Amino acid sequence: MRSNSGTIRTHRAVTTLAALLAGALALTACSGGDSDKKGDGDTSGGATGSTLDLPKLNGAKLEVAAVWTGTEQANFKKVLAEFEKRTGAKVTFVPAQDPIINFLGSKIAGGQPPDVALLPQPGAIKQAVQKGWAKPLGADALKELRKNYSQGWQDIGKVDGKQYGVYYKAANKSLIWYNAKAFGNAGAKEPKSWQDLLTAAQAVYDSGVTPFSVGGADGWTLTDWFENVYLSQAGPEKYDQLAQHKIKWTDPSVKQALTTLAQVWGKKDYVAGGADGALQTEFPASVTQTFTGGDQPKAAMVYEGDFAQVNIGDTKAKVGTDAKVFPFPAVGSDAPVVSGGDAAVVLKDSKAAQALATFLASPDAATIQAKLGGYLSPNKNVAESAYPNEVQRTIAKALIASGDDFRFDMSDQAPQAFGGTPGKGEWKDLQDFLKNPKDVAGTQAQLEKDAAAAYGNGS
Repeated sequence: MRSNSGTIRTHRAVTTLAALLAGALALTACSGGDSDKKGDGDTSGGATGSTLDLPKLNGAKLEVAAVWTGTEQANFKKVLAEFEKRTGAKVTFVPAQDPIINFLGSKIAGGQPPDVALLPQPGAIKQAVQKGWAKPLGADALKELRKNYSQGWQDIGKVDGKQYGVYYKAANKSLIWYNAKAFGNAGAKEPKSWQDLLTAAQAVYDSGVTPFSVGGADGWTLTDWFENVYLSQAGPEKYDQLAQHKIKWTDPSVKQALTTLAQVWGKKDYVAGGADGALQTEFPASVTQTFTGGDQPKAAMVYEGDFAQVNIGDTKAKVGTDAKVFPFPAVGSDAPVVSGGDAAVVLKDSKAAQALATFLASPDAATIQAKLGGYLSPNKNVAESAYPNEVQRTIAKALIASGDDFRFDMSDQAPQAFGGTPGKGEWKDLQDFLKNPKDVAGTQAQLEKDAAAAYGNGS
């Protein structure tokens, strides 16, 4: 797989971001503020003060495909509604399924490709280009992208040096959310290291609450767990090598990471519902069950990115007071910082499709969704004040402060057959490992077999 130059980063800078995030979250997680601080002179949101020039598109019709569901989908539709209002175009949202490449393939085979698709993996962008589906971004979209994005976020939307993707949505995937009441009742403290995390988990367990909620029905949550442990323990260089399949999944570093994961996944009664229950729990439920049930939630902690706030919003828990967050603890010498994201890619080249890509590259579009919560933009010109609470502002600030110094989600860099398909590849192999965490060697062998098949010659 082609190296994404946006992910080759320095160890020191990643450490700096982790330290910034840890310090900032420590200050803000207990502030509890849900106040929407509207800064004076904020010109980045809505029509007010916008410098974005969009064409009149009366009569134009667009279809936009993405895998988003529920609140996330509803919030994105509000962004599309603003585009309609400004241009006169009519935009229809098309719900897609994972893997989105297969979904788009069936649409294209039937002669009905969407005009724009939000692709959740750099590997999917590369496949869309190789298949001849993706169209390069036009001059207006490129101008907006260069004005608003760091080089790293531009680079991961490129294939062979040409820009195809606008990273509309980002994720900080190095966070663990916790039920403040459950932690308080247990006398547990926010952990800084993996050992601290195990200590906090034991305290929670001793208080009568299951420590972890795991959305194992969605294999991607398990790959995210692995990536954080692996990045922190093996380091950025090994992470990049494994992401490109330049080292095998039978490497000792993978054995070490899986053995570490088993300290949580394999510990009796540490995972809500046990392995079988976790494998039947989808991600949204893994979050909501952590923040419902009063003094007896189904679990005290749930690992996942900043977007978990969307699901916390479906409960009565308030982010910053009832639902708090800490950075994924350091397993090795440094805490990990893993990012993900969704890129808008044009599939049917037209004035309207290019105008939508331009809009999605602007702070105007991102600000609308930022204000709705549970969303993070890599667009550096979105005002911090657009985010609805102090925790979210802190996460956004840390992401922008990192510049190009982040590691992109490893499974998202892989071919979709390995890193992004339900019931196959890494998703399935880690689900099997959750079921049987003692079988480290067997899991490694299966991961390597599936990776070799998906990557071809392992490069």
